[in-house]
Amino acid sequence: MPTPTPVPPRDRADTPWRSEGAPPTPPPKKRMPGGWRGLILTALIVYLITNLVLSFFNEGDEPTISYTEFSKQVAAGNVSKIYSKGDAIQGQLKAEQPMPDGDKGDYTKFVTQRPAFADDELWANLTKQNVNVTASPVVVQRSFLANLLLSLAPMLLLVLLWVFVARRMSAGMGGAMGGLGRKAPPKPVELDQGAPRTTFADVAGIDEVEGELNDVVDFLKNPQAYRKLGARMPGGVLLSGPPGTGKTLLARAVAGEAGVPFFSASASEFIEMIVGVGASRVRELFTEARKVAPAIIFIDEIDTIGRVRGGGTMGGHDEREQTLNQILTEMDGFSGSEGVVVLAATNRADVLDPALTRPGRFDRTVVVSPPDRGGREAILRIHTRDIPLAPGVDLAQVARTTPGMTGAELANLANEAALLAVKRRQDQVTQSDLSDALEKVQLGAERSLVMPLEERRRTAYHESGHALLGMLQPGADPVRKITIVPRGRALGVTLSTPDADRYAYTEPYLRGRIIGALGGMAAEHVVYDVITTGAENDLEQVTNIARGMVGRWGMSDRVGKLTAIPSDGAGPYGLSAAPTTLDAVDHEMRRIVDECYVEACRLLRENRPKLDALAEALLANETLDESAAYAAAGITRLTKGHDPA
Repeated sequence: MPTPTPVPPRDRADTPWRSEGAPPTPPPKKRMPGGWRGLILTALIVYLITNLVLSFFNEGDEPTISYTEFSKQVAAGNVSKIYSKGDAIQGQLKAEQPMPDGDKGDYTKFVTQRPAFADDELWANLTKQNVNVTASPVVVQRSFLANLLLSLAPMLLLVLLWVFVARRMSAGMGGAMGGLGRKAPPKPVELDQGAPRTTFADVAGIDEVEGELNDVVDFLKNPQAYRKLGARMPGGVLLSGPPGTGKTLLARAVAGEAGVPFFSASASEFIEMIVGVGASRVRELFTEARKVAPAIIFIDEIDTIGRVRGGGTMGGHDEREQTLNQILTEMDGFSGSEGVVVLAATNRADVLDPALTRPGRFDRTVVVSPPDRGGREAILRIHTRDIPLAPGVDLAQVARTTPGMTGAELANLANEAALLAVKRRQDQVTQSDLSDALEKVQLGAERSLVMPLEERRRTAYHESGHALLGMLQPGADPVRKITIVPRGRALGVTLSTPDADRYAYTEPYLRGRIIGALGGMAAEHVVYDVITTGAENDLEQVTNIARGMVGRWGMSDRVGKLTAIPSDGAGPYGLSAAPTTLDAVDHEMRRIVDECYVEACRLLRENRPKLDALAEALLANETLDESAAYAAAGITRLTKGHDPA
């Protein structure tokens, strides 16, 4: 296949989708919107009509003279009659007079205006000269054409307004329905081999996923080898995983490794108010991809249009379902020789329509999970390549203290550390910068809040209760840091993270988590015999853990070991089941939480001296790291925890 001339990649923001590698688009010339042009034209027509009508109002050819000239003519007895209209004085002379102010010609009829400050006896003088004076209000003498225009003006304005609104509406609907037909879609070209692009070298921590996608890259690079053995590449690959795990990055890396045109679109871009627009855009997208095959089509957040059909009411989802039907039809039309691969990303694979994920459409589902400790270290090294690190920075230690963090969160951590180094006027990022950035990401930014001494002491006991129970529970996650410095929405924070990544949880471990989460409330109850609002977030965590134990993981004899209650948000606690089953779930959740709370209070009473010592250390230092916290409580931390038997 001949290779087109390479062009550096550039996004096309003026199209419903973008092609990596498309030539730069010159900025469009600024033009006045059609609606404004019509409005200005209408205003101009109205203005001209108004001036035309007013020209008929001012019929007559009387010259205007000054009031001084008029007074002279009255005194000379040269005024024959006065016929005033409104405030103006109009009249006729007995004998012609030359035009005032040196103007050429003579006049007999005139018009003037009497000043408001004039105090002469005009009426007496006119009576003395036997001048015939008549007065009348201003009555406009209009011609037939002026009367016709005045009678038609309101109707004409309404017609113009209706035409203007109709054109705007038709332009909007026509643009939505026919925009794709009028505007040519982008013409992608091969990616420039020398230009920077995303490859698998920019992806780390998900080696098994890279192995799955290497098949796609190899097929796009060498399709003949697959056709020779009768192998057919999957028409679609679904990337499923939590947000921030690198699904979009992986799709770009596949295109970068294969060096093929890459069409990127968000599923929401296909949804419009007019039914059928999304389907039209899908047809255009797949048509253009076939023209430049081999190519990759990437649809992000495909669950926006790929949800199970038939769930809408009153036709509210007709546009979404038609768009989905068009995607299914286009993917059915693929053959092994086309060389077009569809990649899609979602974090809600459970809501996708079965017709979308069946073999022949999205044949392969690749689960993109958060990285393990080694993967996190590799990701941190990638995101700190351009960040000068100080000697002694241990990224492996940072990776050990960040279990569960995704690639996006680790990238944010590295960036926050660099920002802190800049604020501190440093030339390099130190381990302290990374540690402080991790605290900011996990715990929130510090707040300057002045608390009363008694409330500060109660907060110290609250956090000490969490920490002490975490230290006393066998197999619990080690306490990394305790602080009573307000961060985010919390007045204090206790941070506990495991030494190693956990992938399965036992019932004793989960009960220990509940006991530790209730430690703050239990400490306030043991020390002050009160319960405050500070345990709000703790109770939310406790409810979620207990709900999972009873409704999802079979850790309740009353509900049943083999019962998995669906969670759809419809019933109490977000569970959907029969009322009797939900009553049993509610009872079991209360039983587990109550038992854990009793156990938390018992442990704190038995270890009251350690609780007091830890609280006093917090009041003195405000923040305790791992070693200081265990030393203050007088507890030796085991290097490796174990679940209680």
